[in-house]
Amino acid sequence: MNIIVTGSLGNISKPLAQLLIKNGHSVTIISSNIERQKDIEVLNAKAAIGKLEDSNFLTQTFTGADAVYCMIPFDFKEQNPKNHFNKIVNSYVQAIKATEIKQVVFLSGWAADIAGSYNAGPILEQLADIAVAELRPGSFYTNFYGYIGMIKEQGVIMANYGGEDRIAFVSPSDIVIAVFEELTTKFQGRKIRYVASDELTCDEAARILGEAIGKPELKWITITEEQMLNGLLNSGVPEQLAKDLVNMQAATHSGTVYENYLRNRPVLGKTKLKEFAKEFAAVCYQQK
Repeated sequence: MNIIVTGSLGNISKPLAQLLIKNGHSVTIISSNIERQKDIEVLNAKAAIGKLEDSNFLTQTFTGADAVYCMIPFDFKEQNPKNHFNKIVNSYVQAIKATEIKQVVFLSGWAADIAGSYNAGPILEQLADIAVAELRPGSFYTNFYGYIGMIKEQGVIMANYGGEDRIAFVSPSDIVIAVFEELTTKFQGRKIRYVASDELTCDEAARILGEAIGKPELKWITITEEQMLNGLLNSGVPEQLAKDLVNMQAATHSGTVYENYLRNRPVLGKTKLKEFAKEFAAVCYQQK
């Protein structure tokens, strides 16, 4: 198959491209950074350099392809993140409708059903005659890297969810397997697939990470929405994005996100948090 992979050489897109190529598929990787071209070509993939917001570029790139993996790069500097999100999703849809692509895998999130979240569903409904798999991964293990400074400075993890709140965590490597399966297995219509590797409370997750870094007493503390919002704003996160993040975390704290997840509970992936904790510890020790 001729498959398009977006996301440049990220922690999902790169190993996905390698897995596809290993299994005999022809892969084109889209990146907005011309400096990535040589690294992409080293993988024996074709590089397409351009912006996802540019539907003409996407149409040209998608022409002749059988399937495409679509994701939305997160931009913490974007002042209107929802408009940015919708613009890219619409660009994808326009390009897919203009070409002969018949199979699409779209990476979403496990909070996509929450009111006010970044939900591509209504836009993807325009692809009625195309097989579309929307993948909804849980909370990425790699998100914990963002807490390293807090752990070292304050000795805790803090968010407006925590404690006994239950979370479906996911390893990027398990997402790669799910995307590969959906890209290379024929299906019809639209489907939603949740992806997770481990189901834990926040306290259990903190204990696992704490033991890995020599801090078995590590706690995950729940702070107020106002405290969380002020913390994000003080760290330079744009106001609208900060409010969106607080709202999604509030839905996590209320249990709404986990309840939706349980209605579509997947078979858990292979990579458990205890395994990721070793990588986390290595990164933690490297950072001053």
